[in-house]
Amino acid sequence: MVSNYLLLEEPIRMASILEPSKPNFFPAMTKIIGTLGPNSRSVEVISGCLKAGMSVARFDFSWGDAEFHQETLENLKVAIKTTKKLCAAVKKGDDIFIGQYLFTGRETTSVWLEVSEVKDEDVVCLIKNSAILAGPLYTLHVISTWGLRNKIDFLSLSYARRAEDVRHARDFLSKLGDLNQTQVFAKIENVEGLIHFDEILQEADGIILARGNLGIDLPPEKVFLYQKEALYKCNIAGKPAIITRVVDSMTDNLRPTRAEATDVANAVLDGSDAILLGAETLRGLYPIETISTVGKICSEAEKVYNQDLYSKKTVKYVGEPMTHLESIASSAVRAAVKVKASVIICFTSSGRAARLIAKYRPTMPVLSVVIPRLKTNQLQWTFSGAFEARQSLIVRGLFPMLADARHPAEPVRATNESVLKVALDHGKAVGLIKPHDRVVVCQKVGDASVVKIIELED
Repeated sequence: MVSNYLLLEEPIRMASILEPSKPNFFPAMTKIIGTLGPNSRSVEVISGCLKAGMSVARFDFSWGDAEFHQETLENLKVAIKTTKKLCAAVKKGDDIFIGQYLFTGRETTSVWLEVSEVKDEDVVCLIKNSAILAGPLYTLHVISTWGLRNKIDFLSLSYARRAEDVRHARDFLSKLGDLNQTQVFAKIENVEGLIHFDEILQEADGIILARGNLGIDLPPEKVFLYQKEALYKCNIAGKPAIITRVVDSMTDNLRPTRAEATDVANAVLDGSDAILLGAETLRGLYPIETISTVGKICSEAEKVYNQDLYSKKTVKYVGEPMTHLESIASSAVRAAVKVKASVIICFTSSGRAARLIAKYRPTMPVLSVVIPRLKTNQLQWTFSGAFEARQSLIVRGLFPMLADARHPAEPVRATNESVLKVALDHGKAVGLIKPHDRVVVCQKVGDASVVKIIELED
């Protein structure tokens, strides 16, 4: 079992725990995913969620119809423009719903089915207990049409059992044209997915640890072990890992339980990239306060995260010789830690270089400057970059910035300096950078990859 990366060699002065935390522009390096629903779909509430620290909005089609979610998405767009906060969109994977109880506190596991026969695309089941079937049903066509129209950034693939499930989802998205860039996150919810975890991780863009459903199949005393090992594997692979079901009590209460607060902190120390809030924001009474509270807990846990120990283990696992890009990424993080830089700025087109830097868990934010590329599908010319920028919003410590589309993908020195100045000005404006701070810049000049340290003047 992999131990927590907790900074124990420097004991904390107990009285310091009572000192108020300093406010930051980014509530936490760990990202927060909020599910938008009946209690969190107005422009006002969504704006509050964005300001509180939500970086990804999740749409759950087990609530409401396509029109309901379209209205919510339009409200999200207005809130983004109002708050000037970036936000990505993820659609929950499709479940087979036999019905829906339309009251608060509904239970989704109260009907037990036994599969008796599979006919082509039909599954014949025998209901093993008494139940009343009611509520809306969706077809794959309705949901995929909505996703295509709105160009979703992520797809959460529910009940992923094997790598083949992820490949099928990716093939389906690629046939839809504009969704070929949509990232597929595999949701591990049963023992079969747990058994084939390694092959699923290799195929998926990220992993969602659905502890609620998996906790039904696993003995309670084994859940923590699964969480630690799964997060460690994701960290080493450099793929985002998301934890669910952390503050269930905040659906109805303004404060989490002590056990829940500790659970959130341990998820951060174990290596989680993001915390996913479901019912807490979808139908909870305090969506904004929940996001704010989770962000504060994450921020405190990040302060005692042992980056040095984690980085050494990651380098050891990667081995030698490193790839060129991996070497540049690890060097940039080492340099930033040694000179106590306030931020790492990374120029990227695909987002891969910035994600590799974030893989080494630097203690400072990584500003990913995405430079658009001109591409064509033989019918029209378009600029790429928006997808890559938004998809950075789910990676711990990574904060994207989309550069001017007039800058080329392989910039010359003059253009490099121009984009760097814009990035530095942005960092100053949001409070990331102050006079006399040191900044580490990772960029490409011609065919050479360069890591340089800049000390800012007044």
